[in-house]
Amino acid sequence: MMIYKWLKCRKFSDWAERGKVCSLILILVLSAVFLQGCAKEEQENGSAHMEKLKVVTTIFPQYDFVRQIAGDKVDLKMLLKPGEESHSYEPTPKDIIDIQKCDLFIYVGGENDEWVEDILDSVDRGQLRTLRLVDCVDTVEEEHVAGMKEERHEEEEEGAFDEHVWTSPKNAVKIVENITEILCQEDSVNEETYRQAEKTYTEKLRNLDSEFRKVVKDALGHTVLFGDRFPFRYFADAYGLDYYAAFPGCASDTEPSAATMAYLINKVKEEKIPVVLKMELSNDNIAKAIAEATGAEVKVFYSCHNITAEQFRAGETYLSMMEKNVGTLKEALSDGIN
Repeated sequence: MMIYKWLKCRKFSDWAERGKVCSLILILVLSAVFLQGCAKEEQENGSAHMEKLKVVTTIFPQYDFVRQIAGDKVDLKMLLKPGEESHSYEPTPKDIIDIQKCDLFIYVGGENDEWVEDILDSVDRGQLRTLRLVDCVDTVEEEHVAGMKEERHEEEEEGAFDEHVWTSPKNAVKIVENITEILCQEDSVNEETYRQAEKTYTEKLRNLDSEFRKVVKDALGHTVLFGDRFPFRYFADAYGLDYYAAFPGCASDTEPSAATMAYLINKVKEEKIPVVLKMELSNDNIAKAIAEATGAEVKVFYSCHNITAEQFRAGETYLSMMEKNVGTLKEALSDGIN
């Protein structure tokens, strides 16, 4: 409209001049429209390019590792809800959709994640990247030590490895390094951020490892006892600890036999073990019964497989829980029951 008014008021020497001016203006208008379209397309492409990487994890350890490395640079989701026990988790249809639509899916691998392999075989994986924690470290077989209850249906399975690889801080460092490499490959724009965060975080993990080593070095005892499952094989191996427990790490039967209870009670008395340990989010009846029969205390030793909803809101982390374990281990390896 403004161009029309300008042309109407303008005096031209002839119609030819008026035509030339009109042609020039038309070219300018068309150019502006074209450039505006290009700018819009470039903006849309840029927005698509800047869309956050979608990362899905099964349980808390790898969820926390990713958020320590990537912060808000990725769209991160954990399938296991806070407060849930990982051994009883079953995926929902929405969980399956989230796995299919994500860019990076991180799971543990092993017996409790057999459902994952079935899902990955059945969905269109497209550009989906996956990472199994058990592929990041050297695995060991799940151990059945003296006193543990034998499962009724148990059959000897050769090569059944312990999947709780994150319980060792040294393993956590290796896992974090693997996660960082994939994040950098999938999101090179933020590579510098990821690598700097990894450097800072792995230094904290190495300091944590040093704290545990000092506790064990200074301790008189080197035996821990769990009135619970024992998902700490990698932790015990890392620090040269002996252990007794009611059940192995992935036991489905958690009702103790009379023989198991008697064995653990006798061990506490014989070795003057001051603390009976239990995992977070598990029943404490066994630990309490052993403690009442021996005069020992009951303490929680965090496996970090998950946290409560309250802890999640409070910002609890793998490091903060493992720092609590440092103090608990010191008590568990102290002089013993008076």
